[in-house]
Amino acid sequence: MSFDVAAVRAQFPSLAAGTAYFDGPGGSQTPQVVASAIHDTLVSSIANRGLVTRAERNADEVVHAMRAAMADLLGADPRGIVFGRSMTQLTFDVGRALAKTWSPGDEVVVSRLDHDANVRPWVIVAENAGATVRWIDFDPESTELRVEHVAEQLSERTRLVAVTGASNLIGTRPDLAAIAERVHGVGALLYVDGVHLAAHAGIDIAALGADFFVCSPYKFFGPHCGVLAASPDLLETLHPDKLLPATDDVPERFELGTLPYELMAGTTAVVDFIADLGRIAGVDSAGGGDRRERILASMRAAEEYEDALRRRIESALADFETVTLHSRARHRTPTLLLTFADRSVQDAYRFLAELDINAPADSFYAYEPARRLGLPDEGGLRIGLAPYNDDSDVDRLLDGLTKFTS
Repeated sequence: MSFDVAAVRAQFPSLAAGTAYFDGPGGSQTPQVVASAIHDTLVSSIANRGLVTRAERNADEVVHAMRAAMADLLGADPRGIVFGRSMTQLTFDVGRALAKTWSPGDEVVVSRLDHDANVRPWVIVAENAGATVRWIDFDPESTELRVEHVAEQLSERTRLVAVTGASNLIGTRPDLAAIAERVHGVGALLYVDGVHLAAHAGIDIAALGADFFVCSPYKFFGPHCGVLAASPDLLETLHPDKLLPATDDVPERFELGTLPYELMAGTTAVVDFIADLGRIAGVDSAGGGDRRERILASMRAAEEYEDALRRRIESALADFETVTLHSRARHRTPTLLLTFADRSVQDAYRFLAELDINAPADSFYAYEPARRLGLPDEGGLRIGLAPYNDDSDVDRLLDGLTKFTS
């Protein structure tokens, strides 16, 4: 496959400074079209949503455009798209609403592979409701979370299972469709943290079997915010706390206060950018069809390109005797976690930063998986790839790691 990464890189103003960015899992760089959409919305005629003045209608159009765009990105119903401050905030809000329906003896299942944003909110609301928390383990050697690991924790009292679509720490991608089948088989709901997955794969919520799917646009070139997708019918059954005059309509009942219209416009812009990414990169199969079709074609092309860079890095790392690679699952994102036998990962982080290479070291809020893997308190060095990384970035990274370990 031909992927014109130079054309892709030209869309990102920050890349002109020469930094090699391997920190996308914590937040990607942003293309000019997204920044322009945010700017243009802020300086346009805008007000609280309504249908009387032009300013009110502008705000209303921004909201509807965002819902339609995210529905196309995720394969969802626009009426089930909820906008929030972050994935963490949305999970706490939905968790508190769901917990109103739980009783002592009910069970909530969380995973030791997950970012804490898909663990701690459920632990807190379950404990407040008197529900029992059960834990899905994963294999620390293979770093696989298998369907059997989930099935072991299910019962007729299971009300919800929370699991990641892809680990932000080590990239592992569990088989969500197979997990969903087991979860739904006991009558429970599946809540999927798709923050890391949505940056690296085309998403089809129905095919994945997710009842709730949450993601963060700033992980895939957009502004800092969160988005939740669910069936409108499911959302109708939940009653979050809200102000008395606030609408009870879905999805608005979950969105507190005046919405940040500029961030919503930026979210729409990034979905349009992703839909256009394949064309920008010169991928023949990514130029036609509606927005949804172009999104999926672009994501397939980006995934193939990123995976080739990942394999190149992994092949080179095999020759580093003092490096341990903790990302080992068969199906995973282009995200590599390293530790060193005789050196601190924090020292590696700072050493690379001096070379203008951004590859941070931490546990990245993946508290449970870091403990399960036996990582030191300082965590691991994480190398995350994005479609704007190129071979020269990889050359610099490998050269920097060679110097650091010499």
